[in-house]
Amino acid sequence: MPLYKRITIDADTKVLIWKIEEPYEDLSRGIELTAHCKERVDGMKSDLHRRGFMSVRHLLAAEGYSDHDLYYDEQGKPHLKDDNHISITHSFTFSAIIIGKREVGIDIEKQREKILLIAHKFTPIEEYRTLANSDALVRKLTIVWGAKEAVYKIYATPKVSFLQHINITDFDFDDQRTTGKISFNGSVSWYDFDFLEFEGFTCVYAMPKEEKPITG
Repeated sequence: MPLYKRITIDADTKVLIWKIEEPYEDLSRGIELTAHCKERVDGMKSDLHRRGFMSVRHLLAAEGYSDHDLYYDEQGKPHLKDDNHISITHSFTFSAIIIGKREVGIDIEKQREKILLIAHKFTPIEEYRTLANSDALVRKLTIVWGAKEAVYKIYATPKVSFLQHINITDFDFDDQRTTGKISFNGSVSWYDFDFLEFEGFTCVYAMPKEEKPITG
């Protein structure tokens, strides 16, 4: 069972990461899907997507949940039937979930140079041109993209623009954390982000900030 990493954020909040190495048949063993999810996975053309889908069910099982405990709202946001919040992500050969009493969001992204071509669509790239080399720029932009994806999974409101409405505070790689805000329809919401990098991937998870940061 390749549970790659387990992170205990606090007594109520955990992150679980799975490295997807098994074939689909192995991942299917011992997992009972709802009729809706069975239809979803049967309709997936990509074997990697199907394996990612099933690996998430193993992560749920590791925390005592089954597919029957999970449902999705009209915005496609996942929920658990108990009082806990959940967010789900998978990218290529990794998947992850975050579960907690507070609202949570998580995203995994593969670090790829193609992000340099689309960065202007989701963040003011001029903010990061001082970085020493393109590898560092790819790493930073992947963290920013992952942070915006993670927080959007919490906010889950149509018409929110990654470029115009979500701002991620700049950070150093060694910090492994930052803050950010969503400014939309006259309201501002602040969030905390933590990030980690492994095997050419970036994982970012987000939670609402309990106190607004002091600004000068």
